[in-house]
Amino acid sequence: MKYQQYAPLILRLVMGFGFIAHGWVKLSRGPAGFEKLITQAGVPFPHFTSWLVPLTEVGGGLALMIGSFTTLVAIPLMITMLVAMITVQLKFGFSSVNTIGLTPEGPKFGPPGYEINLLYIAGLVSLMITGAGAFSVDGLLTRSKAKKARK
Repeated sequence: MKYQQYAPLILRLVMGFGFIAHGWVKLSRGPAGFEKLITQAGVPFPHFTSWLVPLTEVGGGLALMIGSFTTLVAIPLMITMLVAMITVQLKFGFSSVNTIGLTPEGPKFGPPGYEINLLYIAGLVSLMITGAGAFSVDGLLTRSKAKKARK
């Protein structure tokens, strides 16, 4: 088995976990808090969006981790990253780590820029181009269809 087949798996697991973690925090703290944040940022339909985004992140992250409907799932996940980037992070610049000072307790960090958003988008585009890989539900379905076609 070629090592290249592991690349999509690693990318899917890390990105899927990241989306689930971020979505779960929004849900577990209550969508009302997230709604306040996105209202302040000027995101349209904040009440609806405060539920849509975390559910998209958790559901999409899970689908990424198992490699199910990867290309389709990547689209709404990219949209969430683009909207967050444009409405929140863009004004803070590129870097995801903005050191704004040093205190006796250690460095003090400012708001994150859009670097992480771009990394997630690049990873999703990569998975759309290469597919979910051999170790995925998508790969299993593709192999199953190919096997049936040979019969």
